Amino acid sequence: MKSPGRTPRHVRCLIVFSLFLGLTSLSAFLHMKNKNYRFSKSHEELLIPPTSCHAKTNVMFLKTHKTASSTVLNIMFRFAERYNLTVALPADQLYHLGYPRTFVAQFVEGFETIGQNYNIMCNHLRFNPLEVKKVMAANTFYFSILRNPIRLLESSYIYYKSIVPAFKNTKNVNEFLASPTKYYHPADYRANIYAKNIMWFDFGYNNNAEDDTKYIQAVLEEIEQNFHLILIADYFDESMILLKNTLCWDLDDVIYFKLNARSQETVQTLTPESEEQIKAWCSLDWKLYLHFNQSFWRRIEETIGLEVLEKEVDLLRTRQKELMETCLSEQEAVRKDHIRNKALLPFQSGAANILGYNLKQDLDNRTLRTCQKMVIPELQYMSYLYSVQHPHKRKKMGLPLLWTSVQEKVRAPVSN
Repeated sequence: MKSPGRTPRHVRCLIVFSLFLGLTSLSAFLHMKNKNYRFSKSHEELLIPPTSCHAKTNVMFLKTHKTASSTVLNIMFRFAERYNLTVALPADQLYHLGYPRTFVAQFVEGFETIGQNYNIMCNHLRFNPLEVKKVMAANTFYFSILRNPIRLLESSYIYYKSIVPAFKNTKNVNEFLASPTKYYHPADYRANIYAKNIMWFDFGYNNNAEDDTKYIQAVLEEIEQNFHLILIADYFDESMILLKNTLCWDLDDVIYFKLNARSQETVQTLTPESEEQIKAWCSLDWKLYLHFNQSFWRRIEETIGLEVLEKEVDLLRTRQKELMETCLSEQEAVRKDHIRNKALLPFQSGAANILGYNLKQDLDNRTLRTCQKMVIPELQYMSYLYSVQHPHKRKKMGLPLLWTSVQEKVRAPVSN
């Protein structure tokens, strides 16, 4: 006999089933309402820093040579635009901040009037901490990036072969490395900086210094005092995650398309003997790299952990793939002669065929502007920012602009 007031079993089952359908429909509705959120909740939490974390907006990036630093510069420029930050750009018709001369504050456009009120510094310079501090705020975050000198020197050889005396009279990089002192003359150090210990030089030190243990240790300690973080180009995705977490930025702030890369056919194969020779010839760079490669992985283990790092790297690559599918007609970089919009043609140097991108033709204006900022070469982007920040100054010479006036500037959409 049924108890009075008790719901029959088949009715209870129907209620539970209806509740299940309702929750499923609600979940589907919310998913449709938030279709831009492509990751599970646990993954979303990796995308956005904790609420107690505040994005650092005063940042100095020492842009070293042939270390994927052009890609980092694009990230920095986009971040500056997102937050309406002031960038320390090269003065007048300069394209670098005085490089290869040692940096002084007067190399920055507007320093006399703006003073120590710049937020971002990321163009090429030869580091000089006292002068940089005249430009950047006291709470500025300093970071840079290094690359394995073996890969770096081969890249440098191809890129600068036509302008570096030590490279000019050799058939290939292996011939140069078989007897580097035959071609490299320290007296021509300004012209030859790209041929020996270029990273050491970029940090402001003598790239022809003796390989002395005490001297090297003193320099390494000084760099650690001057810089909060040193990234490793050979682990670029991991570096971007570490940078994001350290600066309290969002994932989309460090999403990138690789810039200033060259076509594979211009890469020369190093012999095993040449690889070993680089470690000796560029011994200062080699020891610099070894030291900070160790500190890089130690920093990751202490702050992120390898398991979380792997998840965040996967998210970065997924988001990168989504943007490439949205933006690019070929889904990859193309050779210089295949770039349709010449305003997107990167600067070409030496024997390198610097790749670029073609954007899809049917993008709406907002998406187009976002995609343009992902692929615009560094000289064009710098020239554009210069015209925005200093509209009354003469524009940088010889650089086509995607956006020809300040009025055309549309802020890129920010993904959550």
